[in-house]
Amino acid sequence: MNFQFNNNTDNRPKLIILTGPTAVGKTNLSIQLAKAVNGEIISADSMQVYKHMDIGSAKITPEEMQGVPHHLIDVLEPWEDFNVVAFKEYCVKAMEEIYAKGRIPILVGGTGFYIQAVLRDIDFTENDDDTAYRRELANLAETEGQQKLHDMLREVDALSAEAIPPGNVKRVIRALEYYKLTGEPISAHNERERARENAYNACYFVLNDDRDKLYERIEKRVDIMLEQGLVDEVKRLKDMGCRRGQTGMQGLGYKEILDFLDDECSLEEAVYLIKRDTRHFAKRQLTWFRREKDVIWLNRPEFPDGDEDILKYMMEMIERRFNK
Repeated sequence: MNFQFNNNTDNRPKLIILTGPTAVGKTNLSIQLAKAVNGEIISADSMQVYKHMDIGSAKITPEEMQGVPHHLIDVLEPWEDFNVVAFKEYCVKAMEEIYAKGRIPILVGGTGFYIQAVLRDIDFTENDDDTAYRRELANLAETEGQQKLHDMLREVDALSAEAIPPGNVKRVIRALEYYKLTGEPISAHNERERARENAYNACYFVLNDDRDKLYERIEKRVDIMLEQGLVDEVKRLKDMGCRRGQTGMQGLGYKEILDFLDDECSLEEAVYLIKRDTRHFAKRQLTWFRREKDVIWLNRPEFPDGDEDILKYMMEMIERRFNK
């Protein structure tokens, strides 16, 4: 399909976003969408950016890409740090390259925090100077556990505690540090940022499914990962020197299997935790997207013909948005 965008009423760069909870089926739909609009895909995923982490991140394969260019996949080594600041830098650079070709960027992935940073052009640059309070919190997490820090956050910022899992120690520390420095919950700061004008003329889609079906897909995906060799993948990463405290090894599936390899739990317990925590993660993702404005929800039960039906609807919405 040769689709032209001729909107003369909005001079902001055009951007398409396709997001939704983990395992909802974004990958195949994103490929069909990219072909339809002459687009290129930028991964908005915090794990697929890492090399050697293919199975646990459900990374798209070259065959699945079907010739559609993808960005921000296999960019970093597993031990390198990655955060919203780095994501935005990489993403904006990729978008500039895509625009220069006369094509349209499509942000695809489930990390709503990353998507928001780009869409609203939010400056998340942090002070790189390591503060005494930050070191104090990191030491507390080491000596008394992640839950202790999370409980501290809940006391001063219940909304952030709901949005940030205890295992994401860096974000918990950042939220506590922000509160100490400003006297304001970081959730209030984030709410103001959400209200900012979009930097892009965006068509923002959120793909969703019935909860039972979504949870069934999550469980099946974890089983498939194990069949594909998730344990061996994590073992190879461990042999390469990867450890639990590194950003890459905080991903769902990796930290649990690493605990199994370190004899801290059985494989059965690790699998149970992966499935449970992935369900919880999907729930948090949906909570985030429901707070975003101007999103177009794609609820699978409303499209009896599946992705073909959804794609047709998406194209109608894109034409309406971009060809006013």
